[in-house]
Amino acid sequence: MIATAILFHQNDMLMMKRSPYRTLSPGMWAAVGGHLEPHEINDPESAVLREIHEETGLLPEDLRDLRLQYILIRLNQQEVRQQFIYTGRTGKRTVNQTDEGELFWIPREQVLNREIPFIFHRLLEHYFEHGPSPHVWVGTAGYEPDGSPAVHWTELVDPQQR
Repeated sequence: MIATAILFHQNDMLMMKRSPYRTLSPGMWAAVGGHLEPHEINDPESAVLREIHEETGLLPEDLRDLRLQYILIRLNQQEVRQQFIYTGRTGKRTVNQTDEGELFWIPREQVLNREIPFIFHRLLEHYFEHGPSPHVWVGTAGYEPDGSPAVHWTELVDPQQR
């Protein structure tokens, strides 16, 4: 289980160019985040706040409109991965550096030009097209009928509430 934050300062998105020595997606561009600790399993928001602070130095009071926007589910070498993606804003542009990679503020229109892992690229395409949403989106990794890789999106809703 993983918690990730897509953070914006004005029109720029905070991205990490991952260290070339990382096991997962070395040298690629990603957002800040990481695995949930055992005591955070039922509280991914605490995990994302911890990861934001560890990787950027930003505190909860530096953040605005932090909300769960996506849940991604995928199979990675027979391991089911569930990722909680939060979006938010910050008025603070200064961030600490981390040994996990280098942090940069990237203009939104240049974000998708980076080398980004497939599933995260699809998520960003979806977010840039649909913007902040009042509901959570669930994405599952799979294939299109032609065999090409895909992420299939569904609104997370309570059918009893409609």
